[in-house]
Amino acid sequence: MIQDQPDGKRAAGSRQASAIVDAPRGSGRRVRGAVVDFLGERIVTGAIAVGETLPGEIQTADRLDISRGTYREAVKMLAAKGLVESRTKTGTRVLERARWNLLDPDILRWAFAGKPDAQLVSDLFEMRIIVEPAIARLAALRRDEDQLAEMQHALATMAQNGLETEAGRNADLEFHEAMLNASSNEIMKTLGASIGAAVAYTTLFKQRAAGFPRDPVPDHERVLKAIEASDPSAAENAMGELLRLAQSDTQEALAEYAARD
Repeated sequence: MIQDQPDGKRAAGSRQASAIVDAPRGSGRRVRGAVVDFLGERIVTGAIAVGETLPGEIQTADRLDISRGTYREAVKMLAAKGLVESRTKTGTRVLERARWNLLDPDILRWAFAGKPDAQLVSDLFEMRIIVEPAIARLAALRRDEDQLAEMQHALATMAQNGLETEAGRNADLEFHEAMLNASSNEIMKTLGASIGAAVAYTTLFKQRAAGFPRDPVPDHERVLKAIEASDPSAAENAMGELLRLAQSDTQEALAEYAARD
């Protein structure tokens, strides 16, 4: 597991991030993924601030005990997510948040690794409240029997296991995925990974921070019943209410988390 190591003081006037770690040995892919996770999480949570420059390639590769090629590939992966930019003379700099791909599943995972930014949580739910009720509406109009059966099975599994279990959380994801597929909108489907990540990491955060104040299964049942009845307005309204309640639960979890500090 990658861990912080003592690094002494930052040079006077420097904006270079301190990122000395003890990297795991193993396959290039595993090590590269560990480096991406470590640096990505530090950037997204603010441990490495916007505008700071990562240590140089040679210096960092030596400190991480990895090849320079592995480090370059990790930086490319972070750059593809909009987190950093590499330039020949200035090095690798953390970009402003407006450049980040905030719907990237990895970025969402890193954001919820500790206490997520309250504004990010608010913006995320605001986006979901705009998009997902429309998806539910389309699903009520376009779903077929197989898709309906998938949603029914997912909800039954979720109810049986609860969101406290991995099986229950996976069923929650399957419910949302089946509903998205039932919308039969190819553009909407491209949001699947982002919506799935938002569902997964907000749920895990709530469980970690404060547990679940209420059972979310009835909220999902109302959405499902409206889709079963091919009632687009009811499906849209039920999905909107589900998300508003989920947002309220997450805000309570944020407050509970903050109270521990």
